[in-house]
Amino acid sequence: MDTRGYLECSPHPQPFSRREKGASISLPPGEVGCANLVEVTGGFPLPPGEVGCANLCEVKGGFPLPPGEGQRVRERGTCITANLTAVVVAVAVTLSGCDATRVVRPVEQKIEEVKKGPERKPFRSITNFSAALRCMDGLMLQHGVRDVSVLVEDLTDQTKKVNAGTKDMLISAVSDMNRRSRAIRLVAYGADSGNLIGFLRDAERKNAYAVVPEFDIRGSISQFDENVAKKSAEFGFGFGEDLVAGYGRSATATILGIDLTMLSTADLSVIPGVSSRNAVVIFKSGSGADGDARYQKLGVNFSTTLNKAEGNAQALRNLVELASIELFGKLAKVPYWTCLGADPNAPEVQEELADWFYAMEANGTELIFFLQKHARLKGYYTGPLDGEGNPQLADAAVKVRTALGMSKEPKADLELFKAIVNGQLPQASADLAAAPVEAPRSAAPQPDLALSIVSRNAKPVYKRGEPVALSIQPNRDAYVYCYLHNDEGQVQRFFPNRFLRDPLVPAARPLELPGAMKFQLVASERGKPETVACFAAPKEVLAALPEAVRGVDFEPLQVSSLEEVHSAFVANGGTAVAAYTMNVR
Repeated sequence: MDTRGYLECSPHPQPFSRREKGASISLPPGEVGCANLVEVTGGFPLPPGEVGCANLCEVKGGFPLPPGEGQRVRERGTCITANLTAVVVAVAVTLSGCDATRVVRPVEQKIEEVKKGPERKPFRSITNFSAALRCMDGLMLQHGVRDVSVLVEDLTDQTKKVNAGTKDMLISAVSDMNRRSRAIRLVAYGADSGNLIGFLRDAERKNAYAVVPEFDIRGSISQFDENVAKKSAEFGFGFGEDLVAGYGRSATATILGIDLTMLSTADLSVIPGVSSRNAVVIFKSGSGADGDARYQKLGVNFSTTLNKAEGNAQALRNLVELASIELFGKLAKVPYWTCLGADPNAPEVQEELADWFYAMEANGTELIFFLQKHARLKGYYTGPLDGEGNPQLADAAVKVRTALGMSKEPKADLELFKAIVNGQLPQASADLAAAPVEAPRSAAPQPDLALSIVSRNAKPVYKRGEPVALSIQPNRDAYVYCYLHNDEGQVQRFFPNRFLRDPLVPAARPLELPGAMKFQLVASERGKPETVACFAAPKEVLAALPEAVRGVDFEPLQVSSLEEVHSAFVANGGTAVAAYTMNVR
């Protein structure tokens, strides 16, 4: 076979090297489909398809062969020739195709990489307030906060400049604040839920209850002032009209603000002092170089930039989390500032505490209830939580002040209030602990604790959806807790609840359910029997119960039967139980 006029090439590309005329050559790594010209007269690349081989023609003016022609020409022992003009055109077109291949191939490789997905795994957003939210969860437990029911409306962007899910951020923040305490029950309400008043009227009708949340959160992104402060520095130079270059640095500041307010759903009035308005400054900075070089009618532009920007949405998330801590801290009267790293003795904190105290003192009942609650929580008091003074509370106030090293007098002043809010009140020691409610005040022995449930409707059978009224009475003062096993097999606690948090029921005053509380107890709409079970104990035991039994009022518990609830009460000092079955026709 005559192969004059052709050079052979290696089928496997090796590092590029120049060779003498008539010698073999190989392609450099990565130059697939193209062969750089070497010093061989008339040598040039093959057309697309002749991958990895550079057959160069010896004859001056030679040009590439089309696919499949190479072998046939070799067999004929001839070499096709062309004039110089054709050679120039062919070389130009081929080189153009070669440059295109060099651009396209890397893009194709990148597409394959992109198909694999992002290199970094999705991450959980950790803000400056993540630890503070968990801290608030602990404060809720420590201060005995529970059964706080809140409705949250859509939090709109009044500035129309921050496109982010503000309400969803708030829901996530409250969820993190509620991991262990389960103190807050948040109900999402949006524009698609109908009229707010109608929604509140028929709110959350689930199984045997129609429950209205106590509070409502309303607010919006109220401020977005762009570039309130800006600084820039730049310089440039040029050479005639053809070459211009420059460099610059800049920094801007933008203010983002959010306002949230807590309302009472009873009359949609604003709860004084329970609001949050905060703002954050967002900084953006950057540096860059740019230039423009011109050569006749052809232009080449280049620019390099380095930008650093704090995202608006992430800044908003921080604001929302800060607002939720402040809002629920004020509502529950817990020292939320400790979760934010603030000094309890800071003037702002002292002013906040004073505002709380004097507002509660003006109300009277609210301050007494506050003292009753915390004195009972720490074991200094076992009387009712009714906001009314009584000899037992006066005795507890003296014991509380003694434990805190204050003067021994039955009064609630600002000093005492600050100590209780800041968590300085210790658990009652044996000599200061209040006597349990069953302790006899005379030599007469006390009967064993017993409990009864009767229907005030005096009906053996109810119609579907018919309201049910019950009367629960212990034979002596006791702490009572009531649960429902509904027609779906779920167990729910419905007393004590957000409307009446005190489980203490005097023997002389039976507990009426629902009574004046803002919920309804109704017979099954599905026509199935449901059972109410109430448990009595000589001391308050709800905080000591397992989370699965304690749960949130009116919410399904993680138990399957009332027997599990009974076992938990027996293990924590409960001694009496009574049950009532609502039969439906």
